[in-house]
Amino acid sequence: MKRINVVGTSGSGKSTFSRLLASKLDYPYLEMDAMFWKANWQESSDEEFFSILKRQLSQDCWVLDGNYNRTALIKWQNVDCVIWVDYSFSRTLYQAIKRALLRSITKVELWKNTGNVESLRKSFFSRDSVILWTIKTYRRNRVRYSEMFQDPNYRHINFVRVTNPKMAKAYINQLRSDRMT
Repeated sequence: MKRINVVGTSGSGKSTFSRLLASKLDYPYLEMDAMFWKANWQESSDEEFFSILKRQLSQDCWVLDGNYNRTALIKWQNVDCVIWVDYSFSRTLYQAIKRALLRSITKVELWKNTGNVESLRKSFFSRDSVILWTIKTYRRNRVRYSEMFQDPNYRHINFVRVTNPKMAKAYINQLRSDRMT
């Protein structure tokens, strides 16, 4: 397992899981949001985004964090494993709210050299709210990934569904054990 894509609804914990997984495997951690977002919350064109993604995925091994469903043909062409972080709606929403609140208070730059930070207004009182996005996409993502996991076009991929933090921790610990033997 050398090329892994971790997917899940915003707030599901996919970035935390991806970073931990990349660290345990000693693989590069690739964040799709960092590839997509430019300074001042400007979006990359598909041409720019796809070019960056292809370049990053040309490495021998990686853990790719992110959905961007329009990129499935690119990112899943040579992927070995797709891990779906699929926690309950209540847990995912709680995590999204907690993360948005912390980011709004700390004003931490989300992606290097972009200046992009979350604000209370943007996170909680905007049509672009990540919390609203989580609410709107949770069920749709569950249907989409359930279907994609069954799609014969992706039979070359090992699909893993992680449904709670205990299962996620056990999965990573098992990988660590497997590498030591």
